[in-house]
Amino acid sequence: MNFPLKARLVLMSIVFTVFNFSCQETKPADPVPPHKIIKIESKVLNETRVITIWTPPSYVKSDSSFPVLYMPDGGIGEDFPHIANTISALIDQGKIDPLILVGIENTDRHRDMTGPSTVEAEAEIAPLSDGSSEFRKFIRTELFPEIESQYRVNNKRAIVGESLAGLFIVETFFLEPEMFDIYLAMDPAIYWNDHDLVRKAAERLNSFPVRPVKLWFAGSDAWDIAKYTDKLAEVFKKEAPEQVTWSYLPQPKEHHNTIFRATKEKAFLWGLWK
Repeated sequence: MNFPLKARLVLMSIVFTVFNFSCQETKPADPVPPHKIIKIESKVLNETRVITIWTPPSYVKSDSSFPVLYMPDGGIGEDFPHIANTISALIDQGKIDPLILVGIENTDRHRDMTGPSTVEAEAEIAPLSDGSSEFRKFIRTELFPEIESQYRVNNKRAIVGESLAGLFIVETFFLEPEMFDIYLAMDPAIYWNDHDLVRKAAERLNSFPVRPVKLWFAGSDAWDIAKYTDKLAEVFKKEAPEQVTWSYLPQPKEHHNTIFRATKEKAFLWGLWK
């Protein structure tokens, strides 16, 4: 069915409002674990970025270096507390290796998580072109060096996120796969730009760098996402090179605002270091 432009814009506005607040307003309060907050005066983004950091108990008890799990939507009022609590529990249970969690608090989520789009309704919602490219540059050239200068870290990196953050993660996997070793994306909004990432997935996989990398992604009952996560899984079945380890977890009984909590432990047990 074809909708008039005005109707499509209203629909997109509603969808993006849900995505923008799904990581904040619909989640129950979580205990806030011990953490440190640092601020980076970003020259790339021309703004101050707040970074929230959790270290495992073994960090202060040893001289070891640790892998790092990075997370967009990573402020104290966003997804940082519940992810840090889950990571802490899995480490205590011996199910994953100790790691450092680095959360990136949002300033303009629509700008940072999305690349350019030729879809008119999306351009109305996120008018700044290719903000995700600059956000990646910030992570690569400013955040990584800052964390490496302040903490004992090794060269192992992972990233986790859902919805628009999931879109950013899948986009980064395809465009700059060497940034991270492990990519974990819940309900990634890969319908973006007429599902450009899905349409170009086979071509990009066929020229993928020869280095081990892992991608885990999940889809909920959100109709505008699940059909594309399903399609992306079909592409991986046919085209994924041997250096790419991947897994897809369709979750049709979960909703967009429940899938992160419902699948995070599965993603960490599958993907993180042990």
